[in-house]
Amino acid sequence: MALRPKPTVTLKAEAQCPSHSRADVTIRDLAFAIDEPTERGGTNAGPTPTDTALGALIGCTNVIGHKCATRLGVDIGHLAISVTCRFDRRGVTLAEEIDVPFEAITQTVLSDGTATDQELQTVAREVEKFCPLAKLFAGAGTELTTIWRKA
Repeated sequence: MALRPKPTVTLKAEAQCPSHSRADVTIRDLAFAIDEPTERGGTNAGPTPTDTALGALIGCTNVIGHKCATRLGVDIGHLAISVTCRFDRRGVTLAEEIDVPFEAITQTVLSDGTATDQELQTVAREVEKFCPLAKLFAGAGTELTTIWRKA
């Protein structure tokens, strides 16, 4: 009898926050810092919270992209992913409340595998359906554009 994975799990993270800008985060057996740059009063010990969100999108696109490609039998090889974001800073500067601070994100995914352009577009459509970070941004109102192409 095969075991069925639980459809919902509880994710946990903890942090000690030694200053107004730094959070030393622990997830599972991993630790990392989230911090502001020195020009904003931080110690630059790690990426900012907003940088971390963009990095999470990149990581999720990579993981879900490979899962989808494997399921489809498509060789995407290694990916190089870059992100640019139009970010409304009025919220983080406390100037005013902003409903959609990450206004627009363009993500470019370059594949060095043997996949054709058509196969890459099929993978892209599957990633859009399953990537939780892409869904998080899109659901929040961010204009999310992801471009998949051969390297």
